[in-house]
Amino acid sequence: MDAAVDPDAMLMLAYARGDLAAFETLYAKHRGMLYRFLLRSLRDTQRTDELFQETWARVIGARARYQPQAKFSTWLLQIAHNLLVDALRRQRPTADGEEAELALAHVAIPEREQPEHAWSEFERRRYLQRAIEQLPDEQRTAILLRLEQDLSLEEIAAVTGSGRETVKSRLRYAMTRLRETLSE
Repeated sequence: MDAAVDPDAMLMLAYARGDLAAFETLYAKHRGMLYRFLLRSLRDTQRTDELFQETWARVIGARARYQPQAKFSTWLLQIAHNLLVDALRRQRPTADGEEAELALAHVAIPEREQPEHAWSEFERRRYLQRAIEQLPDEQRTAILLRLEQDLSLEEIAAVTGSGRETVKSRLRYAMTRLRETLSE
């Protein structure tokens, strides 16, 4: 990718040459997007804060070898995604299928989520957020990158290190599951 096409890549290259103001500009521009992505993926503010800091630490550490082969935001999200995958692997649940089913059977559905309740726009959005949270990790990541970051299939593939067709399948399965959940 030509750095002249992406002004953020130009800022990162300037930071690599020692321009601290360039990094401050990048941080100010991308911190909100990065934090939202991590928080929506992890649903835990403490772990989100840790991965947020680690992502920026990796950006700082990679400044000397940074090569703009994709948009800066794609590169940044790829770093965050890799850290996220590692964190999710470390937190795999230890309950077996029966324990999980038993626990889920005792979870009451709040009244506001009952079909006969008239939903406000806020409640609809919250229900969609919860449905997204229930997706498998790979599908949730793909759908968040598509819906919230408006990334293309190729950009999502670059961020997640997956093939384009794999991303396409994940998005298709995620959309199918969301439609099913939201129609219930």
